[in-house]
Amino acid sequence: MDGSLTKPRLFCEQDMSQAEVYPLNCGSAAVFTTRCPGKETVSEDAAALLPVGPDAAVLIVADGLGGHMAGERAARLAIEKVRDAVENFREEGGAELRDAILNGIETANRAVTELAGDAATTLAVVEIQGSLVRPYHVGDSVILLIGNRGKIKLQTVSHSPVAYAVEAGLLDEQEAMHHEERHLISNIIGSPSMRIEIGPSLKMALRDTLILASDGLADNLHVHEIVERARKGPLPQVAQRIARDTLQRMQEPTPDHPSKADDLTFIAYRQQKTDAGGRG
Repeated sequence: MDGSLTKPRLFCEQDMSQAEVYPLNCGSAAVFTTRCPGKETVSEDAAALLPVGPDAAVLIVADGLGGHMAGERAARLAIEKVRDAVENFREEGGAELRDAILNGIETANRAVTELAGDAATTLAVVEIQGSLVRPYHVGDSVILLIGNRGKIKLQTVSHSPVAYAVEAGLLDEQEAMHHEERHLISNIIGSPSMRIEIGPSLKMALRDTLILASDGLADNLHVHEIVERARKGPLPQVAQRIARDTLQRMQEPTPDHPSKADDLTFIAYRQQKTDAGGRG
């Protein structure tokens, strides 16, 4: 694919006015990141696009925790450590890309744990190998794989008591959105007890859309609203629509919709080609 990204691209402390689209050999990724509306300090979210080879890449979103710059430092450090591990794999080969990602996340956890204060971060990572995608996550950042007809092919479960209650059928999505403990997280980068949840490798069809996002997205749009905005239309328009509608929810709260002002970061990815196209 002409003009494809050849070096890692990190997005830290950025305030985008519109989504930016980057070609990868395996597809295209639209990135949007901005700080919370009205916030004077920098965004504590970060994202990265890591090209690996002709048909491989790694996508990352991190949502820093701790405030007073601690969250920003944690998110940046975590992404840098995963980038370093993936770049080492890219240059030297050897083990599988999966092993490089896991080593990067574990190294990130040790590094963030050593930071002063209460610095921590979530981490959502997707490995892309041709038409196969595999998710890795720690915390409550979101990974969704959406078919063009609206079928949810993958949805990670956030590492939080409220998310586990939804998964068990004890709460519905609407109740979870307004639960007083909805922002408690039970698993973070920056903890000795950190654990990495690894999903299965899934085949991504040509018209599928992959979303990685900080909770600034999930706290303002219901899953079905994300799906409806993501499943159709050109990728730049999809990303801009999601960004616009999420920020509008933050800035113009109404009783009928969720609204929580927060930093917002997401990556929307689609394949350029696939081994065998499909319709979701």
